[in-house]
Amino acid sequence: MRNVLIGLSVVFWAIVMFYTRYYPMPRAQYGIIFLGSILILYILTELMSMSDGDGNGGLLADLKSAYGPGNRLDAALLSLAAVDVLATTVYMAVNFQALYVERAGRALPHEYVMAAVFSLVMIYLTYRSFGGTFLAVVIAGFAYGYFGMYAPGPLQHGGLGVERILRTVVVSVDGFFGFLTQLVAAWIALFLLYAGFLKAYGAFDLIMRIAFRSAKYIDSGIAQTAVLSSAVIGSVNGSQTANAGMTGSFTIPLMKRNGVKPETAGAIEAVASTAGQVLPPVMGAGAFIMASLITGVTYVDVIIAGIIPAIVLSLTIFVAVHYVAAPQLDDTDPSTLLNDKMPRSEFASESLKYGIPLAVLIYKLGVEQVTVGTAALWTTGAMLLTGILFPVIHAAAGDSEETVVESLKRTLWETLDGAREGVVVLAPVTIILAAINGVVDILTATGVPTAISLTLLDLSGGVLLVAAILSMIICIILGLGMPTTASYTIVALLVAPTLISQFFLPEFAGHFFVFYAAILAGLTPPIATCVAVACGIAGANFWRSCWEAIKISAPLFILPFTFVYHPEVVSAEFNQQTLTSGAFALFGAIAMIHGINYRFVFGDVVTVGSRIAFFTTGVLAMVYPSRIVQTAAVLVAIAMYVIQTYAGRPDPVGVIKKNLGLSSGGVPGTERADRE
Repeated sequence: MRNVLIGLSVVFWAIVMFYTRYYPMPRAQYGIIFLGSILILYILTELMSMSDGDGNGGLLADLKSAYGPGNRLDAALLSLAAVDVLATTVYMAVNFQALYVERAGRALPHEYVMAAVFSLVMIYLTYRSFGGTFLAVVIAGFAYGYFGMYAPGPLQHGGLGVERILRTVVVSVDGFFGFLTQLVAAWIALFLLYAGFLKAYGAFDLIMRIAFRSAKYIDSGIAQTAVLSSAVIGSVNGSQTANAGMTGSFTIPLMKRNGVKPETAGAIEAVASTAGQVLPPVMGAGAFIMASLITGVTYVDVIIAGIIPAIVLSLTIFVAVHYVAAPQLDDTDPSTLLNDKMPRSEFASESLKYGIPLAVLIYKLGVEQVTVGTAALWTTGAMLLTGILFPVIHAAAGDSEETVVESLKRTLWETLDGAREGVVVLAPVTIILAAINGVVDILTATGVPTAISLTLLDLSGGVLLVAAILSMIICIILGLGMPTTASYTIVALLVAPTLISQFFLPEFAGHFFVFYAAILAGLTPPIATCVAVACGIAGANFWRSCWEAIKISAPLFILPFTFVYHPEVVSAEFNQQTLTSGAFALFGAIAMIHGINYRFVFGDVVTVGSRIAFFTTGVLAMVYPSRIVQTAAVLVAIAMYVIQTYAGRPDPVGVIKKNLGLSSGGVPGTERADRE
């Protein structure tokens, strides 16, 4: 079954590449074929996971195992789902012109039946992929569309009939097949194939080696490896929860072995995985959706707009992790953490192998400014070539223990496995975005975005700060249990328009506000799915891990308000005002982190006062509209830091005299403090 999945994956990716290169059909029609294909591949993946055979008995043995005792109900449901997906896909692709153009807004009786069954299949597959939490979201969306007349207050509507709901989500080639599915098909899919190749060719091993090499330059280096590796991989992954499970299975035990408490290790991994979702150039695939939702901007504009906040967040998390991890870590030599050493020449070659495709991506998008799909096609092609050719060239040059034939055979199998891995990563993303697309289209048909806009405006009394706080709460609630792409899509369509149209925020500011707010759901109790996964690996207490994660990521809860009061930070322009606001945001975020996480040596009363003071000045420096107040906050924070530095010494007066040149002798007991 694994070989069958690999073969079908190769065919699937060939179709995706062919469409991206030649565009032989309308995108909506291609979206039908794409969704049907990936659903069937997902079903095959699920059946394969139910097989306990090792493959030696062949396909029939694997199938017999998959349909064996204990699996029969699941296998039967999956098989029926596959039959329905295939039938629906073929029918809609063949009759595309009639459904999409000629009979738009109308459907035949048997098409309603087809749509009803396909909707049930999508709900079932969504449940298999993401469990009961997201299933409740989908069912609630359908229920609200049908029973809207019973909703309270401004959320009330006349109710959508069954036929209209079925036309909306299936027959009209919208809903499950709508713009999000088409966006995945045209843009995101090839980037996930690129991620599959990265994993198959061993890029994650190189990332960890780079992290370990950097670890020897700083006391908290072991913990920083988790930040670096999780952030880089999480940027491509598109799901902070999935990333915490993938990289955390390695980084969390590593931190624990070197002295970090389980709660702290779990929190660091959860925060790092969350931070990866905002890192350019992929931004957890959220950048592609944002570029498609904001009129008149390109993908490159989105990436440029996201650079400054990503820098602010990354640097502050780096500082926070240093504060919390350095006192716990044992004195470990990072060079001993790797079982096998990589020669410097091989390290440079590996860096070049993965660096060339990344350079191609940057050149295609930033210099030639081609479409995202074309850039993804070139990047994936470059990764395919370097992933195969570099090991073969090494073998031909005698730098490898393998022969050329052995090297070629190994890399070809890695390529095939990368195609399979790309499908495994892509399928859940496609399923949840298709389901979200269906729910959002139902909500749009009911007029709920307008209702939310009016309700938010009414509750806030027209006060921007109150509206922003309420919007953040809504974003966190709507983002519970969802990957980045799904949570951002919902809040971008339901919340962002209110901030933009009613409170006149620039579009980038409104969208980045809800984007950053939505990913907070993974860190915010009582759900905190990202923390839950990480503390499960760490064997840590959930609530203590949540508290540690919030302390480390505190600026992430304030940064969205910077976009509201200083929208130039995400304006996609690098002028003096943008850089100045970015600098204030960075300084304020570091002041917050210092106040929350630094280990003060004062008594309880002074320590609590210091923490509050640093936190307050940090928030003012990040958010307050007036430059005078921001500057004053920065100066106060600097003054407090200087006072704290000297007040924490054994003889603060003597230290000051020595530094001012008023004392010729050393101050007893200060040598160690000076070194620290």
